[in-house]
Amino acid sequence: MTPPPPSGTGRHDGRGAEVTGLPYIGGDAVRELVPVEAAVRALADALRAGLDPEDVPPRPVVGVPAGQLLLMPAAHGRHAGVKVASVAPANPGRGLPRIQGTYLLLDGATLTPLAAMDGVALTTLRTPAVSALAASLLARPGARALTVFGTGPQAWGHVEALRAVLPIERVTVVARDRERALAFAGRCSALGLDARALPAGGAAEEAVASADVIACCTSAREPLFPGALVAAGTLVIAMGSHEPDAREIDGGLVARSTVVVESRPAALAEAGDVVMAIRSGLVGAAHLAGDLADLVAGAVEVGPGPRVFKSVGVAWEDLVVAVAVHDAWTGR
Repeated sequence: MTPPPPSGTGRHDGRGAEVTGLPYIGGDAVRELVPVEAAVRALADALRAGLDPEDVPPRPVVGVPAGQLLLMPAAHGRHAGVKVASVAPANPGRGLPRIQGTYLLLDGATLTPLAAMDGVALTTLRTPAVSALAASLLARPGARALTVFGTGPQAWGHVEALRAVLPIERVTVVARDRERALAFAGRCSALGLDARALPAGGAAEEAVASADVIACCTSAREPLFPGALVAAGTLVIAMGSHEPDAREIDGGLVARSTVVVESRPAALAEAGDVVMAIRSGLVGAAHLAGDLADLVAGAVEVGPGPRVFKSVGVAWEDLVVAVAVHDAWTGR
């Protein structure tokens, strides 16, 4: 892809060369430049190269009348970057995205801005890629049955990403909105998957009990299903909440599972699925089996029960995938 012509005024890059504008990489370009498989590889390569997922500044979350503002800075290797994201719960009712944002990528040595890019597209790519990386190492061999809670962009991203790393053949989508669930199942069928739609509640219990992988991609604040239904060996991905008082899975499931997180500090501060289980006395902080770097390094001991990967979205993931996007955009 040919970069667009510069459109700004006098700037210098990290090598002292004058440039005339800050490039902006839009959402379509982000999706075209880095397929989810490439994002998974970039994340794994960064962790294998020594990136410490726990050495990231905590992100400020600021409440504003319309919702929240999140600032997510990170630095690693030859780059630094920051994502400014907004969460506006009322936006879907206005026909607008609940989460919006912009990413600014910087040269690591000089902190000179290199490019801005669509933060929503970046998030929609990196979150399923993180889940897929975890799933490739935590899911049972030959995992074919996927149950997805939710019908939004992250739910769809998880179907695509999990198909890229696992032999998924069957998808059950569970949602409160019947029409959206049916439309989502139709999209899955178009990919050649055996797909069905179920309403939330008791009808979905069999889909939970028979799943190899369960992806929770919702804005729910209370558990989506009884955790006791989840079979031993099943992987549950819980990525919808980033608040200590919101959760998609219950404490009983957390207590009997091998739990892997992106980073312990982030999980203990923001992952309500974990925080609320600790508050209730069901588990302690030591119950966490490891972070994503431990998992990639083969240092996580998986127990006989279910497996849980809990993510809240952390800044180093955005940086790694943004670098992959920028490298592809510049033809590096």
